[in-house]
Parts: sequence; structure tokens; C-alpha cells
Amino acid sequence: MTQLAFIFPGQGSQQVGMGAELARAYPIANTVFQEADAALGRALSQLCFEGPEDALKQTENTQLAILTCSVATLQVLKESGITPNAVAGHSLGEYSALVAAGVLEFADALRLVHVRASLMAEAGETQQGTMAAILGMEIEQLQQLCDSAEGTVNIANYNCPGQLVISGEVDAVNQVVSLAKVEIGERRCRLLPVSGAFHSPLMASAQQQFKSVLDTMRLHPPQVDIVMNVTGEFATDAENIRDLLFQQITQPVQWEKTLRTIEKTGITHFVEVGPGKVLSGLVKRTLSDSSTLTIEDIKTLSLAVDKYGNSG
Repeated sequence: MTQLAFIFPGQGSQQVGMGAELARAYPIANTVFQEADAALGRALSQLCFEGPEDALKQTENTQLAILTCSVATLQVLKESGITPNAVAGHSLGEYSALVAAGVLEFADALRLVHVRASLMAEAGETQQGTMAAILGMEIEQLQQLCDSAEGTVNIANYNCPGQLVISGEVDAVNQVVSLAKVEIGERRCRLLPVSGAFHSPLMASAQQQFKSVLDTMRLHPPQVDIVMNVTGEFATDAENIRDLLFQQITQPVQWEKTLRTIEKTGITHFVEVGPGKVLSGLVKRTLSDSSTLTIEDIKTLSLAVDKYGNSG
């Protein structure tokens, strides 16, 4: 049987209409959206299905929406007989992966993400920051630019070969972007439309407040192999996972390393579970012998069933 890795998207993959088709067609997906609505006391499902886009883009809504859509899609895959041998999620997506691995119950993941998103948005308001994508620059070269900048700026996402993201104070990020444009060209540097400097020291206040809630949560030992963002390695101990979730708020996402760690187990088939195709693109740019499939509607689900039915 084909071994599969499920990978779960993070903030930026949201789109109006996400999950709607699956929720209409599969009661198990609709149940996940209803559970989220009940737990949050508001119609998150309507925001996912109908928008408006501006509201969906707000950090406090985006993170909950992507988590719920991803878990709904996960449940449909499981019901269809498609299960993973390993899981990982990019930033926010790590919480979806933890649900898939049995480390977190969906209700607890909702609560954690609700608190995480609110605190990150608040930190972004009190400590102005931004992020930028830098394409085609070596890690060492970009790190030197970050080190030379005046103010706080660091590499926040190691996404794939030739794709890095920096995060930090607005002026410091702009300074690095200006220097990088001289080295690699203007088109290869792009400021991102984000509300804060995620995965940077500017999120320290959010991190400390998040800990008090994280410490109350019950985490179970993973039932499926899971690779964590901070280390890019498998984690097997629930308390270690708790510490890595705490660190994740201010530490970089080691996504390229995550994919290579999964590949070392012999897995070359990746299923992106949730909205968008961002992670599938990163897999293709990182692992030349990989196969990817994104599941976000009935058509792509049918492709998955034909290809991977009764996997796992």
C-alpha cells in the first residue's frame, strides 16, 4: 500500500467558499462545522462558505476557519478509507496535524487556536511588525542581511529551497527587503499582507499569555507520526509537543526540513488537507520524486479515493 503524509495549510490559504461543497455532500464534514459554530458561539461556517473576504482575512477568523475546514476535510478522507502514515502542518496547520495525530481533540484545538489567534492579533497591534517573502537567496546571505539591519528581523519560514520569509519590525524588514532587491532583483522580494511579525520575538507577549492556556490542555501521545515546525523532526512525547507549541509562536517554521524528514521514512506521496495548494507547491520545489494531491472539494476527493482508497 502507498504510504501517505497528510500536510495541513496555515494562514494565507483561506478563500471564501472553502469547505462548503464537502459540508453539503458529507454529513461528517458538516458536523465539524456545526461543532465549531457551537463551540465559538457564532457562525464560523457561514464566514467560510459565504465570506465576506475582508472578515475572513482577519487573523482571529482566518486561523479558526482554516483549522475547521482542514479537520472537516480530514474526517471525510478518513470516512473514505484514506488515512496518513505521517502528518505535519505549516504554522497554524500544525494544530490540524495534531488533531489528525490524535494529540488534540478538535474542541481543544479550537480553543487553543482561538486564544492563539487573538493574542497574535493583539501583539501585532501593540508591536507593529510585518513579514516579507524573499526568493532565490541563500540562507546565509539573507541571515547576514538580517544581522546587519537596525532593529529586530529574522528568518521566520524556511519554506523550500529558494523561498524564505523574514519577520520583524516594519523598518527593519523594509531595510532587509531594500538590500535584498539590490542582490536578487525587485520582483523576488515581496511584502506580505499580514497583521504582525509572526514567528519572531515580537510575538513574545502573545507567547507568554498563550502558555497559561496551553498548560491546561490535555495532550495525548501521537497515534500517527508527526513532524513539528520548530525542530523539523518527529515528536513522540506529549509534553515535548506542548513545549514545541509554546516555542512555535516566536520560532521559525522549519518546513523544508520537515518535508525532508518525512521523505527519509520512504514516504513520497503527500496529500494537502484543506484550502489552497500552497504546501503542494512547496513539496514539489523541495522533493523532486514526490507526488502531491490537494483535497478541497468533491472532485479532488474523488481523485484521492481512486488513487489512495484503503491506504494507511
